[in-house]
Amino acid sequence: MDAELSQRLTRLLDHVEHWLPPAPIQVDWEKHVAAIWQRHPLGGRLVPVPPRDMMTLDDLLGIERQKLALVDNTRAFLQGLPANHGLLWGSRGSGKSSVIRALLNSLANDGLRLIQVDRHDLSSLPMLVEQLRNTPHRFVVYCDDLSFEGNDDAYKALKSVLDGALTGPPENVLLYATSNRRHLLPESMDDNSGTRLVGEELHHGDAVEEKISLSDRFGLWLGFHPFSQATYLEVCEHWVARIGDKQDWSDAARAEAVRFATLRGGRSGRTAWQFAAQWVGRKRLHEGGSRQA
Repeated sequence: MDAELSQRLTRLLDHVEHWLPPAPIQVDWEKHVAAIWQRHPLGGRLVPVPPRDMMTLDDLLGIERQKLALVDNTRAFLQGLPANHGLLWGSRGSGKSSVIRALLNSLANDGLRLIQVDRHDLSSLPMLVEQLRNTPHRFVVYCDDLSFEGNDDAYKALKSVLDGALTGPPENVLLYATSNRRHLLPESMDDNSGTRLVGEELHHGDAVEEKISLSDRFGLWLGFHPFSQATYLEVCEHWVARIGDKQDWSDAARAEAVRFATLRGGRSGRTAWQFAAQWVGRKRLHEGGSRQA
């Protein structure tokens, strides 16, 4: 090979190098319990990540029924028993994502491994699932804040993996998703135009059937709803004691917690945690200033 040809090939490789997929990372699932899936035009790779926090299931109050159903379903899966894919839907800040993180912290020692997939990377979900098919571990593949727009075809990959492909999902992979929408796709008044009454039965039109068919592939539906004021204050008290100290909760804290939720326009676990962080942080700041003075 002459020098000129060698230089031309080197320049060509320099131009195309950024199009090549990143070097694969071998995840040691004995050491790591969580990873994120990164899609690439020519493939994808798993990147191990540490758990975000040490939140436990006991930290999540007001959603006891949902916790029990999710834990039972996941334990069955980890033991090789029949289990359902899960859709956690409901109001914002109500604990859907938190219960998934707490589930990992609670069941990692039982063999649970968690992989998070961004909604925009769902088109490569079949590739990820096939990569996991022959591994000895058991994985929950998790998509947070899942929803699709009307012209978004990424949901077809999800439908295929859930129940539509010839081979089906592997026995060691379970899918969990959180969403503010129960049916994951936007619903409009026009969708009902195809609905008709046949005898005494209501038959939905094709548009509605298409949207319902996706969420129907999740066998476990768990609804999360806004808290009552009593539950909200119970959660506020828990987080104030958890972040600070039990003595930080008082009648003044209770009154401020109610005001905080009113200003936010709703009562939820997220609102309770945000209030606790503000209340304890401000209290410690003022205590420190008083001591310095």
